[in-house]
Amino acid sequence: MILSISRRTDIPAFYPDWLMNRFREGFALVRNPMNHHGVSRISLSPDVVDCIVFWTKNPAPLLPFLDQIAQTYPFYFQFTLNAYGTDLEPNLPALSERLRTFRQLSRTIGKERVIWRYDPVMLTERYSVAWHMRTFASLADQLAGHANCCIFSLVDPCAKVKKNLEIHRVAPISPAEIDRLARAFSVSAHAHGMALKTCAEAVDLDAYGIEHASCIDPVLISKLIGCDVPAPKDPNQRDLCGCMASIDLGQYNTCQHGCIYCYANHSQPSVQKSVAAHISTSPLLIGAIEPSDKITDRKARSLCGDRAPRGEMG
Repeated sequence: MILSISRRTDIPAFYPDWLMNRFREGFALVRNPMNHHGVSRISLSPDVVDCIVFWTKNPAPLLPFLDQIAQTYPFYFQFTLNAYGTDLEPNLPALSERLRTFRQLSRTIGKERVIWRYDPVMLTERYSVAWHMRTFASLADQLAGHANCCIFSLVDPCAKVKKNLEIHRVAPISPAEIDRLARAFSVSAHAHGMALKTCAEAVDLDAYGIEHASCIDPVLISKLIGCDVPAPKDPNQRDLCGCMASIDLGQYNTCQHGCIYCYANHSQPSVQKSVAAHISTSPLLIGAIEPSDKITDRKARSLCGDRAPRGEMG
């Protein structure tokens, strides 16, 4: 089983104490996003968890726990690091601080386990193609030697974020603009020894040495755990997503970064309500079990049935 922590919220940034409590107790409860009273019990036993993929914009609060986590679970990070201002990403630490955190994380766990995400690319009057070309080159230079791979994507104007994008006058990206961005990003990334990939994009950029990514990557996971894992596509993700199947521990409407392009939050009031109900000792990320809840054990097994069991987290 692969754990995704989490596409739905930034658990490393905002809920590290809850996560460590879940690891110690050996399970977590997760509400079904489509059915509030449907709750899955997820085993976190190291006998069934093969690898963890952390998704975050600020892993700093989780750094003190990494040695303890590493004793029990293999893991790697998808670390989103953009350089937008507070107009688009209002509640992030300063860019200089996030760059320091990225480099510290890379030195601690190894650069092959920290994937840089430049995600999503948005065009506005302030954030032009030229701005992205300069900014990407600068970030690549500052992360040189600390990342093997960068994944980027173009903003997805889905219904959940369409209004916010219109308010901030985010413009569609033309094929010519995509071509300019891809060419420049490729030069910068490859000059610093980074593979460059796209996330859930149909556009073919092979001419620039840009591949389609599997962010939950069976190749990297197999390398980390020393076992060839099967790689069925995750049926719960978008058609163009290349990720293998995983189980997510997150909950929507709980991320406090406030990014205007975020599909995981309905509104700031809904986030504030969720945060107020968070209990770090609860098996649920938000709130507690309710009388009408139906708890079902989620079936899970190791993808490497013959590997030696790892130690429990104490």
